[in-house]
Amino acid sequence: MGMSAELDLGLERRIGKRSAAVIEKHLGLTTVGSLLNYFPRRYLNRGELTLISEVPLDEEVTLIARVLSNSTRQMRARRGSITDVVISDDDGKPGLRLVGGSDYRGKVPGTLKISFFNGFRAKKELLPGRRALFSGKVTSFGGHLGLTNPDFHLLDEDPDTPGMDPEKLAAMPIPVYPATAKLTSWSIQKVISTLLETVDLSELPDPIPAAVAAREKFLPVAEAYQLIHAPESPADWQHARDRFRYQEALVLQSALARRRAQLAAEEATARRPVADRLLAAFDRQLPFTLTAGQAAVGKTLSAELGQDTPMNRLLQGEVGSGKTIVALRAMLQVVDAGGQAALLAPTEVLAAQHFESIRRTLGPLSRDPMLSRDGLLGGLAGDAVQVTLLTGSMPTAARKQALLDAASGTAGIVIGTHALLSDNVSFYDLGLIVVDEQHRFGVEQRDVLRSKANKPPHLLVMTATPIPRTVAMTVFGDLETSVLDELPAGRAPISTHVVGLAENPGWAGRIWSRSREEIDAGHQVYVVCPRIGTDDDGDFSPGEAEPAAADLEGDGAARELASVTAVVEHLQGEPALTGVPLAPLHGRQDPAVKSAAMADFTANRTKLLVSTTVIEVGVDVHNATLMVVLDADRFGISQLHQLRGRVGRGGLPGTCLLVTTLEPGHPSRRRLDAVASTTDGFELSQEDLKLRREGDILGASQSGGRSTLKLLRVLEHEDIIARAREDAQEIVGQDPALVRHPQLAEAIDEYLNPEKEAFLERG
Repeated sequence: MGMSAELDLGLERRIGKRSAAVIEKHLGLTTVGSLLNYFPRRYLNRGELTLISEVPLDEEVTLIARVLSNSTRQMRARRGSITDVVISDDDGKPGLRLVGGSDYRGKVPGTLKISFFNGFRAKKELLPGRRALFSGKVTSFGGHLGLTNPDFHLLDEDPDTPGMDPEKLAAMPIPVYPATAKLTSWSIQKVISTLLETVDLSELPDPIPAAVAAREKFLPVAEAYQLIHAPESPADWQHARDRFRYQEALVLQSALARRRAQLAAEEATARRPVADRLLAAFDRQLPFTLTAGQAAVGKTLSAELGQDTPMNRLLQGEVGSGKTIVALRAMLQVVDAGGQAALLAPTEVLAAQHFESIRRTLGPLSRDPMLSRDGLLGGLAGDAVQVTLLTGSMPTAARKQALLDAASGTAGIVIGTHALLSDNVSFYDLGLIVVDEQHRFGVEQRDVLRSKANKPPHLLVMTATPIPRTVAMTVFGDLETSVLDELPAGRAPISTHVVGLAENPGWAGRIWSRSREEIDAGHQVYVVCPRIGTDDDGDFSPGEAEPAAADLEGDGAARELASVTAVVEHLQGEPALTGVPLAPLHGRQDPAVKSAAMADFTANRTKLLVSTTVIEVGVDVHNATLMVVLDADRFGISQLHQLRGRVGRGGLPGTCLLVTTLEPGHPSRRRLDAVASTTDGFELSQEDLKLRREGDILGASQSGGRSTLKLLRVLEHEDIIARAREDAQEIVGQDPALVRHPQLAEAIDEYLNPEKEAFLERG
């Protein structure tokens, strides 16, 4: 049997049809490999009890506790009985105990009340003094934590390990698996024990090269699987986990190193600077001096565009750090050299804004399309460049003309949305692709665009969402990174305040009188809502990071979230805003209506714009000084940071009010406090990752809400990722096709099947 054929085997061949059906139904796992790699989330020590005061509300938990009391009463309203069991984390022994690494000297023992409906087994088995594992969802009744009908498993006389030396048994950690409401951790453990007995682990492939495994003193792969699922001591699972964590980092980094090597081996058309053409003319007419950062990044891009291997660069820059100017200068260098540049924006509103602002910035260097259709290749003529907009909702005639201009080369710079990716779009000679806000575009889309060029084009990816170094190494591992970290002159500070309506209901009216003050001073106001209408689930654009569902549980159903339509209606009757021209803006409006709404706001005809997050990126209205974000807790940290960057752009100080109805202690308010405490995007991106579940770091978690990353935590394990990256570069450098490392190549294919690789690149 082939080395990894065992891992690909269907589960029923190893654990039987019934168990395999249960595992597939509840965990979605179908192969031996997928179940072997379903690692425990944590481990409990039999000798310790769980600290009940730290048990999270509304989550499925598995905990060890001792029974304090057990009583049964008949139900009054219907037939049957309720057995109430009170469990405690107190062992009745004085002194210090350590639980899961937390010292709980001086903490009051916690108790938890458990109710069983017709709980005959609980009545018989959960006697005072007994220890058991309990698994269920923690709820709260009248301010007290409780569990209803949890599963339980007695630990005092463990039926699975008869006759084992009691001391050895007491030392054995209990693996706790990510369980579901219908499948407990110990049921999963049972099935995995059966699997470990029936699989020949010695046949399993090891993706880590022997030299690396020896250097790191890693356990052999067979032993690691055994010990991560069935450890006899805490050291067992720790050694196994270290091995799999490194393996994961190495596979990931090797995949990225291989992709970088493939890109570097491609041949692009060099677009070297040409003296005294468009770029030189553009630099001469710039009304300001480039910042040192802009000049340095510009130099790097210029050199890379001049090479005959494709540039693949990520440009990170705070909101308003001047990325667009840097990108435009790169586009002009390519046009000077006879090529075309395409700029891809995530929404039509943004594409239209880029189109307007680039033509405005170019001034006389932007050629009127009507003049350039006189037989000359207008995009390539030396004195000016034709900039063309191409979006899905353009009128047919304009769209046809734009397509023609792109295909003939008349258009030197083509700006558009995903519409640029459709089959009927072709270019005369596409030399550079600029992608704005990368987190909205997957690698598949980048590859579709690349296929429209005669040779692989140069690629510049821009994002205003700061990316911590570890994530840059992991998610954007195929791109070299540049950072613009200084803001150009004329940027005013933005002050951010959390407005908690739960503790101060009176502030609701004050928000609108505060808005009126700004408008009376001649300024403008944005009001952002999480939803469009009262009947929808939100206006999160495709690929936009909505806060993890787990962060929002328990507060979504109970509250009516602010929607654009309802807020507009309310504000039209708000006394503080009498006579103020206001308008809605959201993703479901007709494109012409959207453009008109934006144009009216830009021209200061509309004073207050009620919008969804369509204004999150790139909207540039210098006169806007106040942003009110309603139900701000529904947005992620980086979204709030982006939104806030829309005010204070014209030298006028900006204010951002994050309005929430959540109670002060709610976890989702921590995000708001983080945003209010700093305007440093990089600091916020670290905070963002700390507050998110590990699984969401690479963007949307896929397949049933589980992350691709099992043991690797992008923030905590920077050193492991960096070490694995070095190893991966060395392995791929010596063996680009991984011919001498078949197990590693196989692990990459398994770990990053096509949809996962696309997911990984999407960030």
